[in-house]
Amino acid sequence: MAAKIPESHLDLLHQPVNGVLTTIMPDGQPQMSIVWADFDGEFVLINTTLERQKGKNMRTNPKVNLLLIDPKNGSRFLEIRGEVREYTRDGAIPHADKQAKAYSNNKDKRFYGDIYPEEQQEKESRVIFKISPIRVNTDAIFA
Repeated sequence: MAAKIPESHLDLLHQPVNGVLTTIMPDGQPQMSIVWADFDGEFVLINTTLERQKGKNMRTNPKVNLLLIDPKNGSRFLEIRGEVREYTRDGAIPHADKQAKAYSNNKDKRFYGDIYPEEQQEKESRVIFKISPIRVNTDAIFA
């Protein structure tokens, strides 16, 4: 059963906040990557490639963890423990462009050509991983 992300913390998925995605390596070690995250109302979306380690790990073991910390308030956070439900190449490059615009605060930015060299697009298989939230935690409480 999917967990609901509270409205009070949806802004962390709808504004450019760098997240930390934890995946599991084949030997069981955790592997962490800084990522751009998005949310479509049902799934957390992570745009990466099949060739990157996080992409390989998510295909092998769908269990992931995503941590987003509010850049304006370090004790406000959103932790999502989830499972990859699917991944698709459909719309992956336009989605990467959308994220490049948001995270750079420049409406003219493109992912390939501005963030990564244009020729890199031919060397990798860009995909969107769709993650279903299983458990959601918010905010540290200090006594």
